Amino acid sequence: MTDGLLFADVPQEDAEDWDGIAAEAPVDKDALYLELDGWEGPLDLLLDLARRQKVDLREISILALVEQYLDYIDHAEALKLELAADYLVMAAWLAYLKSAMLLPKEEQEDPSPEELALKLQLRLQRLGAMREAAGRLMGGDRIGRDVFLRGAPEGLAIVRKTQWECDQFALIEAYGRVKARTAPAVHMVRERPVMTLESALERVSNMLGVTLEWMELRDFLPPHAEPRLRKSALASSFVAALELARLGKAEIAQDEVFGPMRLRRAK
Repeated sequence: MTDGLLFADVPQEDAEDWDGIAAEAPVDKDALYLELDGWEGPLDLLLDLARRQKVDLREISILALVEQYLDYIDHAEALKLELAADYLVMAAWLAYLKSAMLLPKEEQEDPSPEELALKLQLRLQRLGAMREAAGRLMGGDRIGRDVFLRGAPEGLAIVRKTQWECDQFALIEAYGRVKARTAPAVHMVRERPVMTLESALERVSNMLGVTLEWMELRDFLPPHAEPRLRKSALASSFVAALELARLGKAEIAQDEVFGPMRLRRAK
């Protein structure tokens, strides 16, 4: 029963035609053509005859089959992926069938012909599904042939011109200046020299007691006063003159608008 899986007795008139099957089969330039001791012809035809139990696999060298398959892969210039996969599955099937014949069989009830036929049918269906999947993959859109990736942006030439050169010390100094600008600012209010109203009132009163002539207000300012003190003295002397005029101790006159203010002791 087991040997029947690999080869079977057939009528003599059919056996005479087996030798011409390989010769009459159409030759594909991409097909894997085997030259073995017990077979010479395409790999797919050998597998088909083995499945139909019309060839003795005991005469086939699996080692030679594998070597010729590897040599076919190495020398194929434009080999299709699905074709190489098909040949790999075929070679694996032949190796499996021969191993099933050579390995010792376990003592168990041989499967019925219906079971063997069902298993073979399932495997053929699986192989067909693999071929269909490979065909769908290879028939899809391919990058560079059917679809194209977005091109990279055109590179722009960068022209670098040296604007300024410096040594490391100048670079450190510039960094220090930039760092100082980012430091928090500290505001310090310096004390300014001022003339108090009391001192201005005393000074104006003393100077008015010396003469009865008209004197401009700026004549009452301290001589050689620094600019900051001169502003304070002018303001304080003006207020002191107004206070003396209010008390009736001084007279104030101004000939024109924004003209100089004159001051003298009241009569």
